[in-house]
Amino acid sequence: MLSIKNLNKTYANGVKATNNVSLEIPNGLFGLLGPNGAGKSSLMRTIATLQDPDSGSIHFNGLDVLANKEQLRRQLGYLPQDFGVYPKVSAETLLTHFAVLKGLTRRGERKEAVESLLHQTNLWEARKRNLGGYSGGMRQRFGIAQALLGAPKLVIVDEPTAGLDPDERNRFLNLLAKIGENVVVILSTHIVADVTDLCPRMAMIVKGQVLAEGKPQTAIDALRNKVWQRTVSADALADYQGRFNVLHTRLVGGQPQINVFADSQPDAGFVMVEPDLEDVYFLQVRGAKPAAVPA
Repeated sequence: MLSIKNLNKTYANGVKATNNVSLEIPNGLFGLLGPNGAGKSSLMRTIATLQDPDSGSIHFNGLDVLANKEQLRRQLGYLPQDFGVYPKVSAETLLTHFAVLKGLTRRGERKEAVESLLHQTNLWEARKRNLGGYSGGMRQRFGIAQALLGAPKLVIVDEPTAGLDPDERNRFLNLLAKIGENVVVILSTHIVADVTDLCPRMAMIVKGQVLAEGKPQTAIDALRNKVWQRTVSADALADYQGRFNVLHTRLVGGQPQINVFADSQPDAGFVMVEPDLEDVYFLQVRGAKPAAVPA
């Protein structure tokens, strides 16, 4: 269990990256959802002991993280948003090097761990290839391989599927789901579908503040009978956006299709639709919050 209490961080330029953040994160996949610049990466860096908060506390399985950073790092696997590799080094060689840095000093143990992770991340056949020739998805899978060295009990992945094609994204998410069976895995993302598909629990963060926390389906159910949809002309779109609480707009057959949050039918042209986590997300991001979502 990862317990975060009243965490605050303000940078020198005045940006409040985390604003009194409190979260209880159990074993399994936990989605941290928010737009770019919401404070997700700042929170991840603080949990990973890469920066100190101004105030607040973090405990992991009873360990005071801020007072015992080295002990937390021995249990941590971290894949940052920007993960660089040495392009002229093979995956097997670099992963072996990382294994030494992680403390796997016995040759047999290290070899077994490296080979197991290359198989687990489906990189075995490409293990001798230089990393510079890897696709984006392969580099991300290598990134999670290095994060899993030493059998960590806490795994943090920050925006791991951004820029991946659909096949690579599915492979990566399936891998995360398998990892999350026995450890705490925090998936930080702005991609709503990643959380919908994978995470039994999630939190939404905007401007450094947690706006919703709980089960994705519970958050979706809170909007039932309150999401309305219709297709409008491009010329009329601005008028609808001014008159109604438009959650999001997408083009369908070249025409704008809008989802609106309202307690009753906005006008005769709207039909009620089943909400999804994207509706919840945009409602929170736009600052119009429904009733509190139960855990």
